[in-house]
Amino acid sequence: MMSYKAPLRDMRFVLYELMGADEVAALPGHEEFSRELMDPILDEAARLCEDVLFPLNRPGDEEGCAFENGVVRTPEGFREAYRRYCEGGWSSLACDPAHGGLGAPHMLNVMITEMICSANLAFSLYPGLTHGAYLCLDEHGSDALKAEYLPKMASGEWSGTMCLTEPQCGTDLGLVRTRAEPRADGSYALSGSKMFISAGEHDLSDNIVHLVLARLPGAPKGVKGVSLFLAPKYLPRQDGAPGERNGVSCGSIEHKMGIRASATCVLNFDGATAFLVGAPHKGLRAMFSMMNAERLAVGVQGLGVGEAAYQGAAAYARERLQGRALKGAKYPEKPADPILVHPDVRRMLLTQRAYVEGCRALAAWAARSLDLRRSPDAAARREAEDFVALVTPIVKALLTDLGTEAANLGMQIMGGHGYIRENGMEQYARDARIAQIYEGTNGVQALDLIGRKTGAHAGRYLRAFFHPVSAYVEAKSGEAALAEFVEPLAKAFGRLQQATAETARAALRDPDEAGAAATDYLRLFGLVALAYLWARMAEIALQKQGAGEDDRFYAAKIATARFYMRRLLPQTSGLAAAIRAGAAPVMAFDDLAF
Repeated sequence: MMSYKAPLRDMRFVLYELMGADEVAALPGHEEFSRELMDPILDEAARLCEDVLFPLNRPGDEEGCAFENGVVRTPEGFREAYRRYCEGGWSSLACDPAHGGLGAPHMLNVMITEMICSANLAFSLYPGLTHGAYLCLDEHGSDALKAEYLPKMASGEWSGTMCLTEPQCGTDLGLVRTRAEPRADGSYALSGSKMFISAGEHDLSDNIVHLVLARLPGAPKGVKGVSLFLAPKYLPRQDGAPGERNGVSCGSIEHKMGIRASATCVLNFDGATAFLVGAPHKGLRAMFSMMNAERLAVGVQGLGVGEAAYQGAAAYARERLQGRALKGAKYPEKPADPILVHPDVRRMLLTQRAYVEGCRALAAWAARSLDLRRSPDAAARREAEDFVALVTPIVKALLTDLGTEAANLGMQIMGGHGYIRENGMEQYARDARIAQIYEGTNGVQALDLIGRKTGAHAGRYLRAFFHPVSAYVEAKSGEAALAEFVEPLAKAFGRLQQATAETARAALRDPDEAGAAATDYLRLFGLVALAYLWARMAEIALQKQGAGEDDRFYAAKIATARFYMRRLLPQTSGLAAAIRAGAAPVMAFDDLAF
């Protein structure tokens, strides 16, 4: 049976020692968020996740959502948990104080989001989609729409969705067919069908606010003719309460491999009253405000599941007795040694741990840059924007790939006991898998990175990453104590720089060169980013090791960094070789032979 304990010590290490949360707390609007405030918030979030959300994870998966007569019912306990979540102020934590929120820094919010995803990934989707819709409406909605909807979305009274996908239209949103007909009163009538809509119908909130991509009459073809609309489940009355039922209904829910307690719906819009969000034909640009936020959040979903899988696997490895250590009995008083003594089990556990802790640092780095967009310094703001644009596809793809890998390693460590339902590890493997698919498949993220981000503004986005890494390597290369961390980083960074230049040149001759290299390039980039963060974390731990009661924590941090550099980072050599192989081995294969 799985258990979960929020990794607060490591979260605080990342927040305060690695990322310098004090600098973020000094930004305009964040002045109240000192460590004295953030620490108790983290503690309370941990209690909510450990005591309320985690106990619902397995039973929620087993019961799933029910659909009957157009109504979706979430599993037993979810309504009460959602009520407690909202009453505790968690739905409004990262929302604007103008709408009743607390305006918490992204760095703090990403740690809390990770805890929620570790404890109950399916539950996390309900408030997660709402927050994404909140951000989109806050940035692009009219003042009237914001005043009417945002306070209730911040409080969690009303939830939100994003409605993009149609049966013929997934990644290619230019194929959207849903129509929006203008009405005399300034509203629109929406008609069409959307599918794969997470949290599209449920019994947790009093109203559901749908953000819907649709076409106006005479709209240009393709993505340039897509607009964004708001269509609530219930039309608000003058007093702000939910009123008349709108023309939107749930046609069915999907029966899924994982996240079974999250309702994934087909939504039918039959002349539903809707309101334009942003400018006509600019819907995709507006929706990407939500999608980019969701892509970062989905990356954290992978991180959260990876952490939970590591905890479950480590606990099992400490307790499961099988065989003896290769050098002889390590625990002779027991009938057998715990499987923790076996090198291959330790390899898998350390792989989980190194990926999870590295990914936590990367997610925090992205969140810190989101916070730095508040900086009064224009250059700092632009650099932060550039970094977020660059790493969003990396965070989404790398963290979900590695989260899935961690879940599968957890199952391997537990063997048959991991494969059966009653112990809980197989649920992590099932739940994690969707994160590699939705909000843009990881292959699409790789194309975005190599096709759009690396060459943007003459490589300006790249400089937001390359410059700090290069400066760190140059500054630390002469320090003997850091050599085992900095030297592997420098070599891998060199491979990344070379791959970037070579692929850019090759893609000028043939666009398929970039497409064939994309997935390997993103993984190479991501592993180098983790190496940079692991070198910095090792440096901090070396400085603080032996200073007191946290000595074991810092010693483990150094040992995990060493494992990453010696056993995981060498993958970059193979990735670089695969990238250099070019498109021919992929594209020359005869279509008819597939």
